[in-house]
Amino acid sequence: MKYFPALILALTPTLLMSHDYTIGGLKIDHPVARATTPTARTSAGYMTIENVGETADTLLAVEADFPRVELHTTTVTDGVASMQKLEAVEIPMGATVTFEQGGLHVMIMGVTTQLMEGDTVPAVLVFENAGRIDVDFNVEQMDGSGHGNMNH
Repeated sequence: MKYFPALILALTPTLLMSHDYTIGGLKIDHPVARATTPTARTSAGYMTIENVGETADTLLAVEADFPRVELHTTTVTDGVASMQKLEAVEIPMGATVTFEQGGLHVMIMGVTTQLMEGDTVPAVLVFENAGRIDVDFNVEQMDGSGHGNMNH
């Protein structure tokens, strides 16, 4: 019991950073957007969507206040990575779909103001069956290769 206060303090940053949403049988966990450099015109959004419902659903779109917001996937062929626009992303019953660096992601294009750590990007996720839900993508610094300076 003497370690309990230390455990609470250690977990507090994680608890404060984690945010999730529920609509129908879908659980959306920790939507985040990549922080950008001052000259970057693109960013990417990541999250997980778990379907605990009784039917499959489909993410049809992500709407935000940018000229273009698209669903993308990254593929690697012969060592060369490329992105492809997706019309929708199926969320099978009982499955968790992960939007992450190097895979499925939300491509945010036409960024005119630097996205800085601590900012939020308000958005609407549009599902075929569950409908629309307002979410905030927390802007975070992310390591690894990213989309910050890619031209689309």
